[in-house]
Amino acid sequence: MQDLVSHDSPDILLGTTPQGSTCLHISSNFGHEEFFMAVLALNQSLLSTINSYGETPLVVGVKNGHVSLASAMLRLYQQLNLSDMILKQDNNGDNALHHAIHNGHSDLALELVATELGLSQGVNKYNESPMYIAVLRGFNDVSERLLEIPVSSHAGINNENALHAAVRNGNPDIAKKIVEARPSLARETEKINCNTPIQLCVVFNRQDVLHVLLEHDRSLGYLVRPTDNAPLLGLAAFRGHISVAKEILNSCPDAPYCYQNGWTMLHEAVFQRHQEFIEFILKTPELHKLINMRNKFGETALHIAVSKCDPKIVRALLAHKATDLTIVNIGGNTAEWNLTDTRTQAKSLNWNEVLMMMSKATPRALAFLSSQEAKKKITDKSIEEVKSLTQTYTSNTSLIAVLIATITFAAAFTLPGGYSSDSGSEGLPIMARKVAFKVFLISDTLAMCSSLAVAFICILARWEDLEFLLYYRSFTKKLMWFAYMATTVAFATGLYTVVAPRILWLAILICILSIGLPFFTKLLGEWPLLKLRFRLGHDFQSEFLDMV
Repeated sequence: MQDLVSHDSPDILLGTTPQGSTCLHISSNFGHEEFFMAVLALNQSLLSTINSYGETPLVVGVKNGHVSLASAMLRLYQQLNLSDMILKQDNNGDNALHHAIHNGHSDLALELVATELGLSQGVNKYNESPMYIAVLRGFNDVSERLLEIPVSSHAGINNENALHAAVRNGNPDIAKKIVEARPSLARETEKINCNTPIQLCVVFNRQDVLHVLLEHDRSLGYLVRPTDNAPLLGLAAFRGHISVAKEILNSCPDAPYCYQNGWTMLHEAVFQRHQEFIEFILKTPELHKLINMRNKFGETALHIAVSKCDPKIVRALLAHKATDLTIVNIGGNTAEWNLTDTRTQAKSLNWNEVLMMMSKATPRALAFLSSQEAKKKITDKSIEEVKSLTQTYTSNTSLIAVLIATITFAAAFTLPGGYSSDSGSEGLPIMARKVAFKVFLISDTLAMCSSLAVAFICILARWEDLEFLLYYRSFTKKLMWFAYMATTVAFATGLYTVVAPRILWLAILICILSIGLPFFTKLLGEWPLLKLRFRLGHDFQSEFLDMV
């Protein structure tokens, strides 16, 4: 470099890349401190150059993490009275302090602040101040130093402030210092959801930060969100955060728990199906008043639980002695009538379990829901499903039936042990006198005939008469079961006949496994229904389950 300057001209140092970077920018980019100082010895004006990204050599050095070089540059800027260049922001609005914090260089950030306090006022194009970034990243020492500067900015993205950042970071220590130094920040709302810092505490379940804010100012516990008038307890119920709800109630026992439309925190918890939060409310004596409170439609939490067809929540509400089952909504209906709006779920176990529980609690519900109208709607839906599923059922059944018929037909002509060639008994089966062979022959014949019958019956399945389809499915199911059992017996006895009595245990095992498998499958398929029957005991009613 020195040779080029001596042979050509000092102006060669002013040359730039297509991005407008001088040799000083490039040396800052790579941290070549010795080269950097040698260039400045020849031309100090390069310290004030800016590339096409709006970056000074200082910003480039800080951005790339060259701490020692950045410190040396700071001293040079001070010596040359170039404070305005220290404050320079790049095209994104970030100054050297922004980049130092972004890259985790807290010591360099403190040095920058000590050199030029004005850096603390810089806000980038995302409205982020150095304090906001420092709090968000958890640099307490930098955050505290910036708080000591009266003119420092605390702005953040989307109109958030440094206290919002402390909540996001979950840092109660810096949150305490912020709220003590700048208490007005606790009531500022961000732009997206209009949440204040304390509302963010509830949303993000920051109990420790919430404790700090409420300890500083208990009136914060009574704030509601301006967009939807959501109280803090309502937000806690929406998220299912029990710990923050307890913290709010400990500091503000009479904190609002209801929206303007009468929707309470219990309504919200039931609607969101937060079982543990619901149990917390039911176990808290001062919240028992919520159980029978009604929203603008006159519905209690039980109305909502029935509409959701959630058996666990319905059971919990019914088990509480304060629950009033006689409360009606503005339509004049008690909670069990909401099942009529969810009749499309009548085939689900949850719907039926809720029906049975409500029937026990309010006997009139069963009388209504067992009416001819309810049965007709469920039956009509079942008819459509039967017709749509018959084609799939038929194709699968006929395929299995043809496969069994093919195997059993071939087995009838390929008898175990083969045929005799002795005089007087030519062409007769060798094992003809054995009992096992006779069992094989009979079971194979039955399997072949029954499977062929199923295959032919499947042809008639295109008839769309409902009674025929129901009878057809029931009959083919039984006939296929018989064919399957006969095939299993034929296979086991044929194996026993051919090999030897020594493997009688194998033949028996094959029969047991083959016959037991369908029973096990049926038990597995009906296990949820068996559990429901066991859980409800005498309250179990199978009327609707039998229908569907």
